Amino acid sequence: MKLLVFAHTPPPHHGQSYMVQLMVAGFGGDRRKRARPQAGGPAPESPYGIECYHINTRLSQKLEDIGDFRVGKFILLLGYCLQAIWCRWRYGVTDFYYIPAPGKRSALYRDWVVMMICRPFFKRIILHWHAAGLAKWLERVVGMRHRALTYRLLKRVDLSIVLSKYNRADAEKLFSRQVRIVSNGIPDPCPQFDANIMPRPKARFAARRKLLSGQSLTEEDLKETGGDPQVVKVLYLAHCTREKGVFDTLAAAAIASRRLAEAHAPVSLKFLVTGGFVTAEEEAEFKRIMAEPDMARMVQYFGFVSGDQKHQLMREADLFCFPTYFQNENQPVNLIEAMAFGLPILTTRWRSLPELFPADYPGLVNIRSPEQVAEVMLALMTNESGAGFRDIFLRTFTLDQHLASLAEAFLHIGPENPAAEPAAAVRTSSS
Repeated sequence: MKLLVFAHTPPPHHGQSYMVQLMVAGFGGDRRKRARPQAGGPAPESPYGIECYHINTRLSQKLEDIGDFRVGKFILLLGYCLQAIWCRWRYGVTDFYYIPAPGKRSALYRDWVVMMICRPFFKRIILHWHAAGLAKWLERVVGMRHRALTYRLLKRVDLSIVLSKYNRADAEKLFSRQVRIVSNGIPDPCPQFDANIMPRPKARFAARRKLLSGQSLTEEDLKETGGDPQVVKVLYLAHCTREKGVFDTLAAAAIASRRLAEAHAPVSLKFLVTGGFVTAEEEAEFKRIMAEPDMARMVQYFGFVSGDQKHQLMREADLFCFPTYFQNENQPVNLIEAMAFGLPILTTRWRSLPELFPADYPGLVNIRSPEQVAEVMLALMTNESGAGFRDIFLRTFTLDQHLASLAEAFLHIGPENPAAEPAAAVRTSSS
């Protein structure tokens, strides 16, 4: 199967662009960039039976630029569309893969342009719904004309890939012919987990419970703990925005630390905050909060991290805190990474997130509730080790499982549909 992948890869770095990067690489890379085989030799087979022809549709270089409408972006988009049409005829690619917009006007206009220009040239259209909430946004925020044009241009695609049950509503709203649920998946960041990772959090959890029960620690208790089990390290790893929960995390930090001090508890909290800022206003607010002496002692800010530095912070953390209410949140990669490291997780009952956890998991809180975040944070310190999340990751969220499920869905779409149908529908409706 030849697949035209019309989607961008990092930079800027976020969950969606990272997953596109993993998919293209996992399916053998961009066929246009692969070295030519030796004369007379066969071309190497593509893994999973999918050959990707990738148009890297990057319109922004920085997080701050995402969502801004600029003439330069429109010109770039037109160029990408022409590349896609050229690939259609040059390489005989008939299947078009695209990631539709979240609930945002500028992104929706981008979808209109792409579908209007490209859809008539391809026999089958695949939408991969990385963001959630478009269906409700169309009904509640925009007017009838926006809804009508969106239906005309994006309706009845051949396949919609969604990440969760919650996410199905977006695909069904546009009458997708086929909807498949495929969870995200990532390379295992700690393949030696049992030998190199697990002993430390297990020892720290046991030592912390002993301290909070009023007992003293022995030298044996301190082995494998890193020497400071009395300091509970809470990691926030996401973009530093209000909706992603960074300010609720800081507010909860102050509340939880005050409660520990009032109870004369033998443990303290240390917050490790990572991520870049999207707006100057939020960055300024963060700096004002960090200027307070108590917060400066309790919170350490690392900026954007990746690779070994990110994995090191994951290894050192005792708890992962992500009280998000981001409007397009669906199945964030940072929670999957936290599961891979066996971290206890505190997050919100927001959109698709509860589907990631067991039904009775105690680490879920309401959105915009720092008091509740603080309360649950203190409870998780001794009631939840996080060990079971490693098993959930291995069962559900590995890269191999993700790629195999995607390939199976792509290869069983069904018969090709007439390419002219979408364009004809637009002409008929507008006449």
